[in-house]
Amino acid sequence: MSVFTASRLLGKTVLITGASAGIGAATAVLFAKGGSNLILLARRADQLEKVAEAAYAAHRAASVQQGGQIVTVQLDVTDGSQVAALWSKVPPGLRAVDILVNNAGGAHGIDRVGDIQEKDVDTMFATNVLGLISLTQLLIKDFKSRNAGHIINLGSIAGREPYAGGSVYCASKAAVRAFTASLLREVVDTPIRVTEIQPGMVETEFSLVRYRGDKSAADKVYEGIRPLTAEDIAEEIVWAAARPPHVNIAEVFVLPVNQASATLTFRGGSK
Repeated sequence: MSVFTASRLLGKTVLITGASAGIGAATAVLFAKGGSNLILLARRADQLEKVAEAAYAAHRAASVQQGGQIVTVQLDVTDGSQVAALWSKVPPGLRAVDILVNNAGGAHGIDRVGDIQEKDVDTMFATNVLGLISLTQLLIKDFKSRNAGHIINLGSIAGREPYAGGSVYCASKAAVRAFTASLLREVVDTPIRVTEIQPGMVETEFSLVRYRGDKSAADKVYEGIRPLTAEDIAEEIVWAAARPPHVNIAEVFVLPVNQASATLTFRGGSK
């Protein structure tokens, strides 16, 4: 069976943060292929437009009869004023969002406690936690008023298992896990669905950002192992969204086959 199931994604409106690259971009393309409309948010406007073009192409190639409306908004989820003004940049017909994918996030540095730069602490918590909460709060009241909606948060293996050199990033993803679990309990008396996707090792821009643009250091993270791809995680996100309305996938913990924990991998010499 395809990740898409009949008409469950057709005409749905999906809002994706951090949509300019990696998992966010791959998720946008896959939802477009399934006949969804998209609101794509990211800081990098030029990259965002490229993703929109790829999503348009995927929608056309799929020959689906619904969806295909795509709006891009340059937006920094850490800026509350930009989040508050979001709807002024979205056409009225797309403001009734069905699925929120809180994907924006990242890690900065591998410094140990005592050597971590305050700006890195602020950036990780502002993006990974506060931005996610801001977008959720923006949409949850409308979800409740319409008695519908699905919130999909991108967590991480780091939120389940702390590791040395990742104290702040791990703490931020643990916060995402706790926030998501609390929200799940708060809306248990509604049809609103809440999902956390928890990937292990995924080869995207993640390590390049973490190592501050040092490509050789970033490449070593994936040396000798075949990691997950952005498309792998996009499939899990879209699969969760395409379940029947009475089915909620609360957590998806997904690893490459040669990873067993945050620090335990088998590196066989090739990808």
